[in-house]
Amino acid sequence: LYYNPYFPGGAIAMPKMLVDGGAEYDDGTPASASQQAKDVVTFLTWSCYPYQDEMRIMGIKACFVLSLMIAFASYSKRLRWAPLKSQRIVMDVVN
Repeated sequence: LYYNPYFPGGAIAMPKMLVDGGAEYDDGTPASASQQAKDVVTFLTWSCYPYQDEMRIMGIKACFVLSLMIAFASYSKRLRWAPLKSQRIVMDVVN
């Protein structure tokens, strides 16, 4: 049996799947179990969201366009309402 602190009782019949030196990296990265786990998680994230980069760029473009539209709307509102807000109202009260 193998030790697993997350399994009830601490003993499990399944050996560790990731061991040190289980893979070879072209750039000379040490093949530790934590590095292999990070690579597996990165691959699973990429396979779950393959279009994430395109969606991120589209989101940045949408935020830019929305900020331009908000700036234009606020400027046009200010330009349109400025004459009405700057008028003085004079009231002649006769008693």
